[in-house]
Amino acid sequence: MRTVKVPGRNNKHKVFMYAISTCGWCKRAKQFLKDNDVEFEYVDVDLCSMADRQKTRQDIQSRGGMLAYPTVIIDDKILLTGVPQDKLREVLEI
Repeated sequence: MRTVKVPGRNNKHKVFMYAISTCGWCKRAKQFLKDNDVEFEYVDVDLCSMADRQKTRQDIQSRGGMLAYPTVIIDDKILLTGVPQDKLREVLEI
């Protein structure tokens, strides 16, 4: 699975995102994190192999999430779907 790392000065939380490369909401979430200088990693699920897509589904569902994108996982324990900016600000303390 091809993971992209985006550097940022705000790295007090581990931030990982499952996204779709053509999704407007996913692009907005990535831009929000960049604008707030948050270090994060992401995977564009639609560009992955079918086996990796299945692993993604299993990971999201095993964490109690629904299959919707973007899905952001913070510190390996907080799962946010759709990623409302106010909730991201709260969780990431920005």
